[in-house]
Parts: sequence; C-alpha cells; structure tokens
Amino acid sequence: MAFVELIGQALLLAAGMIWQVAWSLILGFTLSGLVQTLVSKERMQALLGRDGIREIALATGFGAASSSCSYAAAAMSKTLFKKGAALVPSLAFLFSSTNLVLELGIILWLLMGWQFTAAEWIGGLVLIAVMTLLVRLTYPKELIEAARARADAGGGHDHGSAEASGGSLFERLRDPATRVAVAQNAVMDFSMLRKDLLIGFLIAGVLGVFVPNDAWHTLFLTGGPPGVQLLENAVIGPVIAMLSFVCSIGNVPLAAILWASGISFGGVLAFIYADLIVLPLLDVYRTYYGVRMAAYIFGVFFVTMVLSAVIMDGAFSALHLVPKPNPNAVHDLTMFSFNYTFWLNLAFGALAVYLWRLDAAHPMEHMTHCHEP
Repeated sequence: MAFVELIGQALLLAAGMIWQVAWSLILGFTLSGLVQTLVSKERMQALLGRDGIREIALATGFGAASSSCSYAAAAMSKTLFKKGAALVPSLAFLFSSTNLVLELGIILWLLMGWQFTAAEWIGGLVLIAVMTLLVRLTYPKELIEAARARADAGGGHDHGSAEASGGSLFERLRDPATRVAVAQNAVMDFSMLRKDLLIGFLIAGVLGVFVPNDAWHTLFLTGGPPGVQLLENAVIGPVIAMLSFVCSIGNVPLAAILWASGISFGGVLAFIYADLIVLPLLDVYRTYYGVRMAAYIFGVFFVTMVLSAVIMDGAFSALHLVPKPNPNAVHDLTMFSFNYTFWLNLAFGALAVYLWRLDAAHPMEHMTHCHEP
C-alpha cells in the first residue's frame, strides 16, 4: 500500500506541476504561432547567413520573440540552418528562444523569485556569448557542411507552418485568416510535443516523490566545500535535466524542488539551462544533422551550460542576490487555491479552447499556404 500511495503522490505532484505552468505553456505556443504566422521565414533566414555580431544579435532577438518550447525551437532552428543561416546564429536562436522568452521569466518569478528570472535572462545572453566563443574556437567546417547537406536532403521531418499573406502588420492582424493560421501553428506544435511533455512531467513527479531528501543532499554535496559543490552541481544539474525529459517552461517546477532539496544556485541554473540537451532532443539533433554533428552540439551545449551556470553563481553570490530556498516547494505545488494561477489558467484555457476550435474548423492540410513576397 505504501508503494501505491507513493505512486498517487507522484501523479498528484505531476498534475500540480502541469497546473502551475499550464497558462505559460499556452502563452508560449500562442506566441510561437503568432511569430510563425506573421514573420516570413525567408526574410528571417536572409538576415542570418553570417556569423557576425549583427547576425547573432538578430537571431537572439528573433528567438526571444519566438517559441519557448525546446522541441519547437529546435525545429525552427533547423529550418533556419537548412535555408542558409550560419551555425552560430542558428544556435543563438535556439538558446534565446528557450531562455529569453517572457513567459519563462514570469513563471520563474512566481515559483522561485525574481532573482531566478534575472539569472535566466542575463544567463541567456551569457550562454550565447560562451557558445559563440566555443564554436569559433573549435569551428568544424567539414562537419558543418555535412550537417547542412543532410538537412538539405531532408534529415528529420520539417513541418510546414501557416503564414499570413502580404500587407501591413496591422492589416494582417485584422485578417481573420491570421487568427486561423495562429491557431493551426499553435495546435500543430502542441500535438507534436504533448507526449514528451506528459512523460517529462510524470518523470519529474516520480523524482520529486521517490527520491528522499537525504539522497538529494548526498548527490548535491550539501554542506561540502562551496567551490567543489558549485562545480559538481553545475555538472550534475544538466545530467538530471537530460534524464527528466522536461522542456523549457515545464522544468521550472522540478527546478523548484531541486532548489529546495539542496542543489546550489549555479546547479539549479545549469538544470534550467539544460532543457536543450534532454535525451529526446539529442535524438532530434541526430535525425536532423547526423550523429557526429549531434555529438558536437551536445559537447558545446554541455560545456556552455556548465560554464554559464558557474559564472552566474559567482556573480549573484558576489552581489548577495542568491535567494533562500522554499522548503515547502513540493507541498506548494500540490495545493490548489483560487489564486493568480487559477485565474491565469482559466483565461488561457479559454484561449486554448478558442484556438483548438479554430484549428478544428480549418484543418491545415486543406489550407493554401501564403508567403510574403
């Protein structure tokens, strides 16, 4: 009976995690659908063909306005790369679209404190800077050419997206066809990722219930030398993220549990940053670019995440900005109340129903896609 009770608690915790971030996931999919509808990929890709500072800055801005889900971001990044964007801007887009987006910052603030929001957004820029340096130091020209050839040959499965026809931005926003296209893109992205999201939340629930605090404290070297703990936690954080499957916004509740269980500030940041190297995404990179390029991306990303987490921990510790953990994180995630989360989920749930109905009434396969000239 004890095992059955633990299973029930794990399911309850998983449900609580979903409840806490549901509105932000809906917001993320909606914003992604809006960007895919209003921003021509051809125009975006034409701006990112070099590895210069301007192209990296543009890719960072495009990513920050785009999808907050790791899987959708990986698909868009691959499309940019396939159409001629240089490697560094393509990867900068990937980092910014999963670390610099508005809804991720909001949910971090609400669940973990404003310090984590600041560390996430500032850390997103640090991630891009460190990644750029590492790629330029190790630039594998032949590997990149082979990966581009594989992408051009159809590595992976590109999913088309509905785009609004020409006209001014205001005219396109007023066009009913724009709302239909946003709904199609948002529902399509969610349908691709719902199984991975559900698996990730279930794994997070199991970790939160079945792993005792003493085990976490041992794993995180709680009470050990600060420098050793920081480095070890910065490495172990991404490993936990890889095994948990949870993407971007979905990993914030588990991050709150890890923070309450003794992981260092830098360790929990490394965990949050590492949504781009969860095991399903590594397989996506392999499909898109081949085994060798996927291994290169993993190596660069892993080192980037560890170094960036150490840098951010050092900076926030020096400024005395590291917050105190919430020891009641698991309890808070499983408690229902009529608070801001309820009203946000109610509002965005209505939006999700509206988008679903629009998509059901106008299936994408029957729509003629219009592209900006």
